[in-house]
Amino acid sequence: MSVARAIVPEQPVLCLSELRFAYRGAEPPILDALSLDVAAGAFVAILGPSGGGKSTLLKLLAGLERPQSGTMTLAGTPIRGPRREIGMVFQKPTLLPWRTVRDNVLLPAAFASRASEAERARADHLIETVGLSHAAALYPGALSGGMAQRVGLARMLMHRPQLLLLDEPFSALDAMTRERLSLELQRIWMEERSTALFVTHSIPEALFLADRIVVLAGRPGRILADMDVPLPRPRTLDSLGAPEFARLASELRRLFDSSVAAGDAVR
Repeated sequence: MSVARAIVPEQPVLCLSELRFAYRGAEPPILDALSLDVAAGAFVAILGPSGGGKSTLLKLLAGLERPQSGTMTLAGTPIRGPRREIGMVFQKPTLLPWRTVRDNVLLPAAFASRASEAERARADHLIETVGLSHAAALYPGALSGGMAQRVGLARMLMHRPQLLLLDEPFSALDAMTRERLSLELQRIWMEERSTALFVTHSIPEALFLADRIVVLAGRPGRILADMDVPLPRPRTLDSLGAPEFARLASELRRLFDSSVAAGDAVR
């Protein structure tokens, strides 16, 4: 299997060109001369070891940090700060403890203006979509970690963003909950069809969720490989044991093992 993509999408919705980012006084930079095009509706996993620039890349795309140089555009419009068209889920769901599940999902609407009837209906639909209708009136303190992340997913989708940014959203969860939420995320993405960038350390998680895997390695972070995942959808937990899944996972592990710049072993 070749790890290089021979064809770049003709009309990418997300375009990154020659991005460079370093925290003040820190060298080498975290990202340097990083370029990437992503097609509309693609689910792309950003895979790599700690310190390779994965989370930093998502912060740049979310408008939470600014690159020292380079350009970022979404649907032809420069990304220079937070945008309504970009939704993000962090490693921790950061729910407001004094608001119910429903009110946390409504936060994007409530901050802009008083939620309309249509927005409330959208929130209820999303809460049902993530399987939490029975918990809509609960407060975050009554939720498990997996339930809280479902609320975070629903809140991210509130305004139907063009671009979904997911920064290791399942990393703090146990293995069985991670598997269930991976199935949930796949189902939601297949319904919404937004463009998604999913950061992870996990090779199986990347292979299960993504149609394309971009491997970042080294510091400054650079693209070590860019590969397609030719596994049919919808994927099930049985897919994890399929011979093709194992072959792709082995290829990715060999890729990391063969690179001195890859850093610590990928989980």
